[in-house]
Amino acid sequence: MTPAPCPATSPPPKLVIDTQVVMDWLVFNDARVQTLVEAISRGQLLWLGQPAMLDEILHVLGRGVAASYAPNLEQVREGFAKHCQMLDQVPPRVIRLICRDPDDQMFIDLAVEAKARWLISRDRAVLALAKRARAFGVDILTPEVWTRQYLASLQGADMPTQQA
Repeated sequence: MTPAPCPATSPPPKLVIDTQVVMDWLVFNDARVQTLVEAISRGQLLWLGQPAMLDEILHVLGRGVAASYAPNLEQVREGFAKHCQMLDQVPPRVIRLICRDPDDQMFIDLAVEAKARWLISRDRAVLALAKRARAFGVDILTPEVWTRQYLASLQGADMPTQQA
């Protein structure tokens, strides 16, 4: 099924993607993120990031994580360059939305500050903040839940809004 293009008059919804999901896309070529990747590639979604997020994934991969997949670091850099709108300004910390894992705080802060509609994550520490993040206008979803809701939205329902 091919998603309908966004109307020319409205900007695409913004989203932030955490390191694990980016690795699913750019390293593992995981089919579970294919709908998300297609929507970003078509300009139906605006993926927001920061240089620190690219640095983190390169650091993680440089430590040998996913070594059996022989990750191509240049391909990861190119994926960010081609698909991610990089924001240089570091947003302030969201005081009432603190992640147990300090490495993941930047994803939450960016999603809230940039008024992203979604933060796509597999990380339990990030997902634990889903209910509280909705008060800030951000839905934190796994790729699978986001995909299921997104595909349903193409059949007339609203865009993804809540963790199922």
